[in-house]
Amino acid sequence: MSDEPSRPSPETRLEPALRSRILELQEAGHEIWDRFDVEVRRAEFHPFVPSDYSQILGVLLDLRAPGLRFLEWGSATGVITIMADLLGFQACGIEVDAELAAVARQLATRFGSGARFATGSFIPSGYKLRARNRDPRLGTIDQGTSAYPELGRPLEDFDLVFGYPWSGEEPIMVDIMRCYGSREARLIINGGEGVRIYVDGRRQP
Repeated sequence: MSDEPSRPSPETRLEPALRSRILELQEAGHEIWDRFDVEVRRAEFHPFVPSDYSQILGVLLDLRAPGLRFLEWGSATGVITIMADLLGFQACGIEVDAELAAVARQLATRFGSGARFATGSFIPSGYKLRARNRDPRLGTIDQGTSAYPELGRPLEDFDLVFGYPWSGEEPIMVDIMRCYGSREARLIINGGEGVRIYVDGRRQP
């Protein structure tokens, strides 16, 4: 047993009304995921797996500042994007699965969120993987119609971009940001190794 004191959850950093709202949102996200897992993923493969909502909340709280624009790649049911909106970010999500994007819009309405969701691919039009000696396939990252025209904003307009890649997809996300994102923007990656943050293609300490 560790003698280290446990860290308080990020939710304790919120004022009570907002904390209650975000905890309710997270619970709703878990309930939607449980149904999705039974009704969809147990019948056939689907790449949607939820992030650790509390962990990402902590990252957003650390990076929060007035006027920042947030984009989630593969926003699924929209919980992370809606959390970002409730924290004061100008938040948008891109989701290729139209049914999941519809769920996200409904969830945003339920929680009084102004988060916006576009249906399509988060890959900008014309993108080709530049990395050398790397498998050119994009894994579970869909190559459908780019969603940026629907958003009305290019990738370079966003200050924070969040993604949850499957194994082998992280270099693709980093490369997309280097090709099309702002050089000052932060790419937040969540996966098996926890949270990583990149700026202009370089992993931050």
